[in-house]
Amino acid sequence: MQTISRHYGTLAYDDLGPDRATPLLLVHGHPFDRSMWRPQLRAFGAQRRVMVPDLRGYGASAGAVPEWRAFADDLAFLLDALRVPRAVVVGLSMGGQIALEFWARHPGRVAGLLLADTTAADETAESRRDRLAQADRLLAEGMDPYAVDVLYRMVTPDAPADVAEHVLTMMRDTDPAGAAAAQRARADRPDHRTTLGTITVPTTVVVGARDVFTPPAEAESIAAAVPGARLVVVDGAAHLPNLENPGPFDDALAELLARADAATTV
Repeated sequence: MQTISRHYGTLAYDDLGPDRATPLLLVHGHPFDRSMWRPQLRAFGAQRRVMVPDLRGYGASAGAVPEWRAFADDLAFLLDALRVPRAVVVGLSMGGQIALEFWARHPGRVAGLLLADTTAADETAESRRDRLAQADRLLAEGMDPYAVDVLYRMVTPDAPADVAEHVLTMMRDTDPAGAAAAQRARADRPDHRTTLGTITVPTTVVVGARDVFTPPAEAESIAAAVPGARLVVVDGAAHLPNLENPGPFDDALAELLARADAATTV
């Protein structure tokens, strides 16, 4: 793990692999940390530079995000600090929403996009109230009740025991204050459905076939709106296909990276 100073504290990240292809930036979801990308770090870290941050308020990164756009600007700050002009950006769930915000705010930094188990839509009035209530619950109760409640929606009940344990540990270890702040910021995120048509880089949309948070229909709508996007549905996986069934997920990412590499060398 490495850290870099930001005005609010430290941003923790891993930065591994050789500078010989398009760099890869992996953005975790809520309420996880950079360790959710271990399979992808193993799969791709020998081939290219892979950067894996803990988002602000998660894992080993300090602080609490004050507003939604700060997540995207933290990623731009990290790329600046590491002298990386462009990267293929992979985001899952909240990380996918952040990846779309990053594209909207810093399109020149994006060489490709993989949007996994996510939505481009903003909140409805009801879902916004639910997200704010969840933030209050996390502060009042801590992470454990939430973690236990959602575990077998994050992964299927058939998930390997070590995968389920890893997911549960990440959720339990998350700082409730950081997670609550993120949920409040997320409640007011913009609607990026109109942004999808502006995406001009190679894009792949991935979803677990058994995802109940962002079902395959949501992924289909994103893929249909992004010019040239490819859709991959991962069997035997819920909301975290990169952990529950990493083979098809990694195949989809490898194919995207090949397209991004080819576009970069043209």
